[in-house]
Amino acid sequence: MLAKMEHTLMQKPGFEKLYSLIVLIAGEIGDNSFAHNLGKWPDTAGIFFGYDLEKRIIVLADRGLGILETLRQVRPELTSHVAAVEVAFTEFISGRAPEKRGNGLKLVREVVIENPIDLFFISGDAEVHMKGLDKVFRVTRGSRIIRGCLAKIEF
Repeated sequence: MLAKMEHTLMQKPGFEKLYSLIVLIAGEIGDNSFAHNLGKWPDTAGIFFGYDLEKRIIVLADRGLGILETLRQVRPELTSHVAAVEVAFTEFISGRAPEKRGNGLKLVREVVIENPIDLFFISGDAEVHMKGLDKVFRVTRGSRIIRGCLAKIEF
């Protein structure tokens, strides 16, 4: 489905420079859903991946462990969803240690900051809102807790 979206974006005028970055972000977030939950899904396995290129929106969601539970495997001192999401987006760390991984969400953050792409991301009660021209990365505590992760990408 990601390849189909990429092909469609490649055909749209005006997306020559942006399509690969949009695909990179969606692919990284979607890959994380599988890589960190495979064999450990608490209830519903798999992810939701939907997009409307006319509305310039992509949504990915999973009902996996979430970032806090994933990172607690290598950082047991993490106590909140907000702290875990902050670490995931700013530090080179992976819930798949001892593998040398953990660059994905840092790259997502950098691409969103430097390009006309907005990101709304939730894991647990931690929310990231990166929108507009003067994007600042900040993790805040939301009013509800979700299982897994939800990402909305707008471009």
